[in-house]
Amino acid sequence: MRGHLLKSELSFSAADMAQTRFAVSPMWEVVTSYRLLRADRERPLHHRWTAQVRPRLIEAGLDRGWLATLVPADGYLADFLNPTPASPFPTLAEELAAIRRTPEERVHVELDMLAVERDLSHSVRIRRLRQDPQAALEKITKEIGLYWDLALAPYWDRIRRLLEADLFHRARQVAEAGAGQVLGDLHESVTWDAGTLRLVRRHCSLTRDETGSGLLLVPSAFAWPRVLTRSVPPDPPQLAYPARGIGTLWEHRTTGSTEAVAAVLGRARTLLLAELDTPASTTDLAQRCGLSAPGASQHLTALRDAGLVSAHRAGRSVLYARTTVADALLSRSVAPGP
Repeated sequence: MRGHLLKSELSFSAADMAQTRFAVSPMWEVVTSYRLLRADRERPLHHRWTAQVRPRLIEAGLDRGWLATLVPADGYLADFLNPTPASPFPTLAEELAAIRRTPEERVHVELDMLAVERDLSHSVRIRRLRQDPQAALEKITKEIGLYWDLALAPYWDRIRRLLEADLFHRARQVAEAGAGQVLGDLHESVTWDAGTLRLVRRHCSLTRDETGSGLLLVPSAFAWPRVLTRSVPPDPPQLAYPARGIGTLWEHRTTGSTEAVAAVLGRARTLLLAELDTPASTTDLAQRCGLSAPGASQHLTALRDAGLVSAHRAGRSVLYARTTVADALLSRSVAPGP
């Protein structure tokens, strides 16, 4: 991920093709979303999300912590933050455990790569990471957990659905047209021809030098408009690409008639669900719905127990988010009469 135009070619043997796979990676969403929040230019596509999350990030001091050191707004970022997923749908806990297992030599190599593009000689955190990598990695993963709770957990249900939909689309492409068709359809900067994957893009390169066979393809909600890569021996190369349908990710989720739902859940609880198009706190929801804070809290607890909302700690507040079950309940239109 360098700052100049790079042209990469990745040749594929039959074994490489057989070992090419997809995965949804929480850590790829962490680094790409954090980079988006640090960018100088606002991305209109994600404005609804950044407007909600950036103030929480600053309040928690996450704009000047470990992630700020290891994930610059542009250029190379520390590859150990993106360990190779062991399964198609690893949990954040599994990926954080893999980060903590990063060998010390790998940490030192990647710090040297960071130092090529940025002056890190005065960074206390970089010195700590060099001197005691394992202790520092514990602190880094703890900070990532906090970032996840503030920035991604309340939205994860919505993000995960987008990423899973992309995977199902790619799987259908493989079945209908073969893996070559999929590789050539990932991004405008990626082409597939005669057993070779070509990437022409700034800030990233793809190589098979000493890496494992195959290729790991990772759809991302926040990588847009670029692709990002990771080539770290002995793991297979990784390529994170913008998932299909990103333009609809933060659109308001339309709801059908709520009268039938209100007849079962009651007006107040149905109104709370309708207001949870984006995550919100008890105080915000109470004000919007004309309820007392204790009353709203009681209703939200009942909705959470029924699996219709989820609760996520965000600093001193708790953010509630609508679940897919509630989305399906609200979006179901009342059938027209005879």
